[in-house]
Amino acid sequence: MAQPAVAVHDSTSCAAEQTELEKRIDLARAKGRMLLRQQLADQLATLQHDCKLLSADQGSAANIQRLEREIRALRAELEAAEEQLRKLKGDASR
Repeated sequence: MAQPAVAVHDSTSCAAEQTELEKRIDLARAKGRMLLRQQLADQLATLQHDCKLLSADQGSAANIQRLEREIRALRAELEAAEEQLRKLKGDASR
């Protein structure tokens, strides 16, 4: 009986699980177990889809983190510029 695909956590486990399924597909094909081969091929297709989604999610998360860092840096720069402006206005009013 075919085992369900293992939950995917990162790109390393994606690659390892994909390699394992490909080996099992080849073995099933060699033994003439076409039903098992088809079940494993279905699992492989699902795994590839999940890994693609995982990769996209990780890319999005990295992009979000990069943008958040950029926003923090810009806010700090803005605060420094506003402080400098306040000082200049204070000096000009004297």
